[in-house]
Amino acid sequence: MALSSARLSELDAFLLELNAAAAQVILPLFRADHGLENKQTDGGFDPVTEADKGAEQAIRKLIADRFPGHGVIGEEYGEDRPGAEFVWILDPVDGTRAFIAGLPVWTTLIALWHEGEPVLGSIGQPFLDELYIGSQAAGSRLIARGATTPLKVRPCAKLTDAIVATTDTEYFDGPEMGSWTQVRAAAKLGRFGCDAYAFAMLAAGRIDLVMEPKGMKVWDVEAVVPVIEGAGGLCCDWRGKRIGRNGGQIVAAGDKRVLDDALVTLKRSAQ
Repeated sequence: MALSSARLSELDAFLLELNAAAAQVILPLFRADHGLENKQTDGGFDPVTEADKGAEQAIRKLIADRFPGHGVIGEEYGEDRPGAEFVWILDPVDGTRAFIAGLPVWTTLIALWHEGEPVLGSIGQPFLDELYIGSQAAGSRLIARGATTPLKVRPCAKLTDAIVATTDTEYFDGPEMGSWTQVRAAAKLGRFGCDAYAFAMLAAGRIDLVMEPKGMKVWDVEAVVPVIEGAGGLCCDWRGKRIGRNGGQIVAAGDKRVLDDALVTLKRSAQ
């Protein structure tokens, strides 16, 4: 059943509260000394900080207090009622590596599923005082420095005119790397290291295409979909199909023409 506009507005306002609560925890720890742990035990590096854990705790508490029947799926503290009618998906600090390096391209990602579909999403960068928020039903907007402006992707007729982005090529496997290399070679410009902030720039009409590999988790993906689609863009997997509930490969574009150009290559390494 579709949400009423009044219900969607209520949840949209609550999404603003969740972002504010997360920012209150995170900002004092950014570019400061803080606890750092490595979640990976096999010799790799998968960092988590006090900001990641504290922000998710703050968000979960607000949800439990306001909407105790809602479910939550979070990067740091797992699942709670993932089959509920409403489920919040949380990545309190997406881009933890950027965070610990002092680079202001980390974001807070929050999505809301209703009956399994992403209906609201936000990409927050509180250090820059930017909150990108969107839904298919109500469109997308940027709230920054006290002003609210609508978000709209820009037209891009072909890949040779496009600015493309990915987080880091080290995350691609061999076939994925081959696809990225072809897409990047055809594009006008490639950018790296922005994590989910690249998706925000796509919704704002600054970047034309973002592609990420099979390692993407549900909390990396679900929040960006309503923001991009609400701004007139498109999100799909590397086959051109709807993104699954478990994350995986994602490609987002502002213009269907540049997406179709890229998918000719991406489908060869779709997984």
